[in-house]
Amino acid sequence: MADFTLQCFAESGNAYKVALMLELCGADWEPKRVAFFAGESRSPEFRAVNVMGEVPVLVHHRPDGDFTLAQSGSILLYLARTLGKFGPATEAEEYEILRWILFDNHKLSSYSATTRFMVHFQKKTDDPAAKFMAARAAGAYKVLETHLTGRKWVLGEAPTIADFSLAGYLFWPKELGVDWADFPAIEAWLGHIRALPGWKSPEALMPSGQDITTDTA
Repeated sequence: MADFTLQCFAESGNAYKVALMLELCGADWEPKRVAFFAGESRSPEFRAVNVMGEVPVLVHHRPDGDFTLAQSGSILLYLARTLGKFGPATEAEEYEILRWILFDNHKLSSYSATTRFMVHFQKKTDDPAAKFMAARAAGAYKVLETHLTGRKWVLGEAPTIADFSLAGYLFWPKELGVDWADFPAIEAWLGHIRALPGWKSPEALMPSGQDITTDTA
């Protein structure tokens, strides 16, 4: 058995944040497929593990017993402390990382993921709600673009879990309906992440959550 089991699927940017962290750290981990598009995350069995019905869910198989965590932000913080990589170097950096993870969860990944789901998966291109979400996501990209201008990483001289959190959904620009050429600092930053030793795409790290089904929820 691997040290870590990640309940995930390749289409999830939130799961990708954690999978990428595990891979870049060289952790002993394995993915456990969640058939999201068939409704598995809404099942009583899955909600018994995570009442929120969301991926990712990480299980750390420790000598003192399995330790289970949900929500990408808390998992990233746990892994940074447990694996000793991509975490803060100072107390100030710790709070700065937390600030950007909270921004990502509230403003960037939240709107990006919803836009992508509605437009790419549900094909609701003319839905006013989808257009509203896309506009909100664009606002978050502008904030990130401003911050990254003149910087290689979100903070400090090296990548941290803040970078992985913010980048989770941004490797699908066509599905998001965005051209990163319009955001050159973000485009360069994503290139720096791709250049990290061990980087892999979401599809290379996790199995698809899609089945042959008409269910797209």
